[in-house]
Amino acid sequence: MKREITSADILPMHVYGQERKERRARMIALKKNRRVAVGPNATFHFESFDTMLYQVHEMLWTERGGEEQLKDELAAYNPLVPKGNELVATFMLEYEDPERRAQALSCLGGIETTIALEVDGLHIPAQWEQEVERTTAGGKTSSIHFLHFQLPLDAISLFKIPGTRTVLSINHPNYAHMAVIPEMVRTELACDLE
Repeated sequence: MKREITSADILPMHVYGQERKERRARMIALKKNRRVAVGPNATFHFESFDTMLYQVHEMLWTERGGEEQLKDELAAYNPLVPKGNELVATFMLEYEDPERRAQALSCLGGIETTIALEVDGLHIPAQWEQEVERTTAGGKTSSIHFLHFQLPLDAISLFKIPGTRTVLSINHPNYAHMAVIPEMVRTELACDLE
């Protein structure tokens, strides 16, 4: 499995444009087994080489920035391609009502520090992208966080066994929820691990 997107992976935009509708449909189907809701307002979207390659193509298609933009997109999205010993997720806090969203986010500062993955009883705390501060000094958090779960070898072995109990948890004082990762999702995510 590829672990880094290079310029050789990028289609010419006229070719991508012809295939875009079909690629979007495939991506929607792929992402169904890479998503886990935890509580009513939090969703983990687990990334892969394919999801990030799609995202790079979409950014290039939308913004039409050429080679200069490609360098920036590769720098932004390659860190989110799993490296074989980790699962990588885009964590989203979702509230339809803008006022409710603003209120909730202002009470969830530091939520990224309370997230963990459990693999058959092994506790693996999330590590978050730290280049951009996601919680303000006033305690308001961002609605999007990029998380890495670094799995030790024993956890990787366990994660790959069918039926292994895997749980995502959030233990924030204002948002404490957990969810068992469905078997179809666990099976898909196991492909990211070596």
